[in-house]
Amino acid sequence: MQKTTDYYLHAKQIFSETGIVNEHFILVENGQVSRLTKEVNDGIPVVELGNLRVLPGFLDLHIHGREGCDIMDAKRESIDKISNSLAKHGVVGFLGTTVTSTWDNTLAAFAAIGEAYQNQPRGAQVLGAYNEGLFFTEDHKGAHDEKYFLPLTLANIDAIIDAAQGALKVMALAPELPNSDEVIRYLVSKGVRPMLGHTNADFQQTCDALHAGACGGVHVFNGMKGIHHRDPGTAGAVLLDKDAYVEVIADGIHLHPAILEMIYRLKGDKKMGLISDCIVAGGLNDGTYRLGMLDVNVVDGVARTEGGSLAGSTLTLERAILNLITLAKVPPLEAVHMASLIPACFLGVDDTLGSISAGKRACFAIVNDEFQVQGTIVDGRLAFATEVLAERFSNLI
Repeated sequence: MQKTTDYYLHAKQIFSETGIVNEHFILVENGQVSRLTKEVNDGIPVVELGNLRVLPGFLDLHIHGREGCDIMDAKRESIDKISNSLAKHGVVGFLGTTVTSTWDNTLAAFAAIGEAYQNQPRGAQVLGAYNEGLFFTEDHKGAHDEKYFLPLTLANIDAIIDAAQGALKVMALAPELPNSDEVIRYLVSKGVRPMLGHTNADFQQTCDALHAGACGGVHVFNGMKGIHHRDPGTAGAVLLDKDAYVEVIADGIHLHPAILEMIYRLKGDKKMGLISDCIVAGGLNDGTYRLGMLDVNVVDGVARTEGGSLAGSTLTLERAILNLITLAKVPPLEAVHMASLIPACFLGVDDTLGSISAGKRACFAIVNDEFQVQGTIVDGRLAFATEVLAERFSNLI
């Protein structure tokens, strides 16, 4: 990431927190957004972005890996590679997400995330850890090997919290497991957000878990009991609860476009957050890869286990945004905020991240009209840029 001084960005469009503005300048001072303006002060350099758009930097709160690296590698170099790869796609912050594995490997992965959380990489920032594994049931296990599932106990939860060194932010679990309500309340007391997934819980079990403090549904409809006219299931419960947050994989594979539109109609633009759920194969060619303890086959960019279950994705958030706009008729600003401001609100970091607003961190995704990322800025510094865009920043180095 290259250092920059104070400067203005001038773009065709800026997706600010309150609306899309045309032909404005963003003043970046000390790595923060100072103001949006139509006029500039002499003496402060201007970076002309021409026909490009400036969006708030994306937050990917559910991602396992990219470009041959996996969070379960439990290695700092893997986290750095994932961080740099995400920066190529407009992501400025992410939660390193685990998958069901051995207990020792799981604790080692959380230790690696915790270290990166304390000593940040140079690309997308590590916002914490997300536990997706171990505490599920077999019916909707997806790409999780049930041989390694563990009891949902406070002792196991404490071991993960300790290993993550303060970085654990989200814990996914199946609410039909014994002690789930007690564990959910305990997680909330520790500042960890419980999410419901890889579960066969019925409507009432899910409602009870939400009442106990669970926050919503892990990649909604996928890895959970769906909607039936005599049992609304896990999916129905999280969709109908006005306070429940739902993760959405908008790759056109995990969810039919009509379902994407239905989720939007039910949850609106405040409780629907985009995730990539990307695995180690992201950014690579089709082939056979490893996810946790299982082999997955990637064909035409779609990852499946040997048994045919979808196994994460190779999605990027800029593609997810465009899919929401084109497939689900979501207005562009709302779609962008579902990859930025809404995840920031869920994580409780919206005071500094998630939107372009005075006083917030200068974290941006610079895209063209097709939402292809041309550059990513983290705290005012260029974390990624195409050759053409890098040249426009060259006088600030």
